Amino acid sequence: MKQLDLTIEEIRKLLDSGQITSEDLIKDSLDKAHQYQEEYNSFVTILDDAKHEVKGNSVLNGIPYTLKDNISTKGILTTGSSNILSDYVPVYDATIVKKLKDSGAVLVGKTVLDELAMGGSGTTGHTGIVRNPWDKNRLIGGSSAGSAASVALGITPFSIGSDTGDSIRKPAAYGGVVGFKPTYGRISRYGVFAFASSLDNVGCITRSVKDAAYVTDILKGKDERDMTSLPNTDEVYADCLENDIKGKKLFYIKEACNLDNYKDVNDEELTATLNNFYEVIEKCREIGFIVEEVSIDRDLLNALYPAYMCISCAEATSNNANLTGILFGKRGVGNNVDDIIFDARTKGFSEFIKRRFVMGSFVLQKENQERLFLNAGRVRRMIVDKINELFKDYDGLIMPSSDSIAPIIGNKTEQLSDRYLILGNHLVIGNFGGFPSISIPSGFVNGLPVSVNITGRQFEDGLTLNMAYKIESVLGYKGQVAKGDK
Repeated sequence: MKQLDLTIEEIRKLLDSGQITSEDLIKDSLDKAHQYQEEYNSFVTILDDAKHEVKGNSVLNGIPYTLKDNISTKGILTTGSSNILSDYVPVYDATIVKKLKDSGAVLVGKTVLDELAMGGSGTTGHTGIVRNPWDKNRLIGGSSAGSAASVALGITPFSIGSDTGDSIRKPAAYGGVVGFKPTYGRISRYGVFAFASSLDNVGCITRSVKDAAYVTDILKGKDERDMTSLPNTDEVYADCLENDIKGKKLFYIKEACNLDNYKDVNDEELTATLNNFYEVIEKCREIGFIVEEVSIDRDLLNALYPAYMCISCAEATSNNANLTGILFGKRGVGNNVDDIIFDARTKGFSEFIKRRFVMGSFVLQKENQERLFLNAGRVRRMIVDKINELFKDYDGLIMPSSDSIAPIIGNKTEQLSDRYLILGNHLVIGNFGGFPSISIPSGFVNGLPVSVNITGRQFEDGLTLNMAYKIESVLGYKGQVAKGDK
């Protein structure tokens, strides 16, 4: 049966017509989860007792989904893919989990992430590396690694993840699927493990833009338990998709996308990725978009990644101070409280996470706050001000979602190059400004998917989805699956 390869919209029609049942979908989803687990490692926990309990009229009713394992689920193991939480079972559901339960969606598994959502590789989770379904020797990206892989593998038609720098959109791009991060606060974060609170977002990974609209419509809304959540609105995103986009204006950043800036780089994959991007630009113009090149100060763009690291590591160090082995986490061994905490954190965290915490502690030290933490905040404000200034004239920013295809596992990235600092990390602009941002598949390079990203004005999630939907309709990569039923 190929029903799990379909979009939510297509599955809904089959369910409503009685051609398939929710029980069929759940069984097939669990079978595929087990079939691919050893090879691709998408899951921390597969819920073999999953069943359809809530009946209703929701578009998600009876449809299986997966959930990133940093989102609280009552009575279900929730590890954050970290050894320190490897036996943690929450006593409550996150708000988004409750909303999905009420909609009738069926959770079939909790997915692997980079430990505590820090990282973009999918390699640091305590259960091992998540591999790319298009080529198991390559990364799927992170931190929502297992979520992206489960959708790309055809296990479920959608997954819920979190995005702090690009953690939904980048793995979706590498997996050939759609990743949407809405406006900051659009979806409640109550019950989601905090990484960097000023940057964290909840979003979804799907096989189409319309499916992303369906899921977001169900998840969005004010939550009294999350003071950053936005008031409810009457806008239905799924109803915005067919709006006319003729005359809408998009811009892209010259310093990141112009091939002349990489004339000293002999990289066929980079060249092919940018050529694909310019082909997308031409198609956008053909359907009525105005697309223009804009220049932004290179020094400001080069500061994106360092500013993100300063802010995110500082906030992560503070947010995870409760993982002591006393309040939360496996109890350490020692003769006093300090020794117990030291032992728990030494054994409970990977070297990668320890480095992040050391960086965060250094940034927050009194003597370093002005030079590092506060300056990073100033850089963030300068970048957001510049993008908001451009958004007075343009409706959105369109860029390649990444600088190339998914990297080979174990390959080193030159993190000081302009290519990495700007083209590899520009998606953080969406987090810095709280902007809605979506990645959609745009083609293939050497048999692996590439993607474009559209970032819109804050609060204009409907328009951002509308523009992405129109672009998706002319690209022809909606609904693709790497390892679905053949």
